[in-house]
Amino acid sequence: MFFATDENNHSVENLQKDDFAVIDDDRVIRDFRSFTRSALVKLDVIVLIDASESVLPQFQREITDVVQLISQSRWTPEDNVSVLSFSGLEAHLICSEDCRSSFTADSVVALRGGSATPLFDALEVAADLLIHRGQADVWPVIILFSDGGDNISKSSFDDALVKILASGAQVYAIDVSDPGQRSSGVATLQAIAGYSGGRCVPIGEGAVSIFNDVIDDLHSARIVTYAAPKSRSDFHLVRILPTHNLNLQFRSRRGYYHHSGSAH
Repeated sequence: MFFATDENNHSVENLQKDDFAVIDDDRVIRDFRSFTRSALVKLDVIVLIDASESVLPQFQREITDVVQLISQSRWTPEDNVSVLSFSGLEAHLICSEDCRSSFTADSVVALRGGSATPLFDALEVAADLLIHRGQADVWPVIILFSDGGDNISKSSFDDALVKILASGAQVYAIDVSDPGQRSSGVATLQAIAGYSGGRCVPIGEGAVSIFNDVIDDLHSARIVTYAAPKSRSDFHLVRILPTHNLNLQFRSRRGYYHHSGSAH
């Protein structure tokens, strides 16, 4: 699955299959089994809230945006929304799948568990939940509110990234750091979002606007299928490149896992 934009970052409507090539583990793939527009599907969204001390100056803004995201966004009746917060030593499940009716800001404040930031552990927990309840017609999404810092996780950045890619989830990372003091964690947020095929945006863009970006992505996504080439590793690195118009830009997750004997 991928997204195509022009030099002005506008979605490309008339993309043809000869306008791009897929590079799968350094092999050029141009013989596609299918190439289609994505239909809007049901969502399984996990909102991941950084409740550690490092985001305290922006915490109230963060919670306000999460409330707006859940209460005002363009959900469909079949969408699932879960909320996890993380601080101290672990992630805390606030509500699972039915958060559109049960989430309150007080529930996050009550579970603030300390000053440390277990970001990578929390991402693994979120990805595990999505893997556990994964379905073919459900699009997994993680919306991460954080400054990108981590100072206590047992898992590494690479561990978290492997689990995210295995879940198939796109990560939309919301940078909650002070705009006047650029956080070193921004690069972490950008990398997590970029590798998953999502985006990293500042919190100033507003929660509802951010979710509308997710919906716009769903409407503009393309899906291409092809026979996976042989590889020395279970993980295939993927790039999508323009063939004619070099101004085209493509965004997708950076790879996938394909085990021997896998059906896809």
